[in-house]
Amino acid sequence: MPVITLATDFGISDPYAGIMKGVILSIAPGVSIIDLSHSIEARDIAGAAYLIDSSYRYFPEKSVHVLVVDPGVGSDRAIIAAAVDGHCFLAPDNGVMTKILARNRVETLVTVENSEHFRHPVSRTFHGRDVFAPVAAHMAGGTSLSSLGSPVSTADLVMLSLPEPHINDAGELEGEVVTIDHFGNLITNLDEKRLTQFSTLWGPGNLWVHTGGNCINGLSDAYQAVRPGQLLAILGSRGYLEISVNAGDARAHCGVGKGAPVRLRKSG
Repeated sequence: MPVITLATDFGISDPYAGIMKGVILSIAPGVSIIDLSHSIEARDIAGAAYLIDSSYRYFPEKSVHVLVVDPGVGSDRAIIAAAVDGHCFLAPDNGVMTKILARNRVETLVTVENSEHFRHPVSRTFHGRDVFAPVAAHMAGGTSLSSLGSPVSTADLVMLSLPEPHINDAGELEGEVVTIDHFGNLITNLDEKRLTQFSTLWGPGNLWVHTGGNCINGLSDAYQAVRPGQLLAILGSRGYLEISVNAGDARAHCGVGKGAPVRLRKSG
């Protein structure tokens, strides 16, 4: 059964996501639609880029992943369709595909121009319904990407300048909070590979994590490794360092948000 995932900033109080599903099922009634998330922060293109990069590989190959975080809807921004790493993606050309395109070999990449696959008339404000949903349904039904529009190079696309972890002047590994989940966990851009490299570079010793005036000694193996209400650092399921509170909200506890610096240092 073909799979389509939906990741949007629509929320669930309005009918937008549901309407997209209705359009998809009207064209491809046998498709399986998965709500990856409709709670991406409004217009948070970078957050959506991290979300899809850490999620798509858990779905069957040839799944169609639709991203509608699209503050430029109705403008001259393009819509792109891509085949990458055995999966298909449909998204606005606004940088939301930055991490996917930068990390993997791109098999096919086109701008979506063929209006035969659109729903008409096309709204100026709801391309999710009139473009993304019907095009995704046709993609899931076997329509080739080459029939959707003209080939394009990644060099011609909008790419975000996402923050990269680095070693600062104090010899600390410095990253930042890039997104915050429903539980208030502060998810950073410090991945397991960088943490391992940092530990190897500086040799044995205690690892200290600093953010928002807080200092955490070491990484925990589980949330319950500390007392309820206590702050901890943990390698989360997305593969990145997270700042969390056992049975609590790290965002409220630390008083920080996206963009907050997170520094790691070694001692001993």
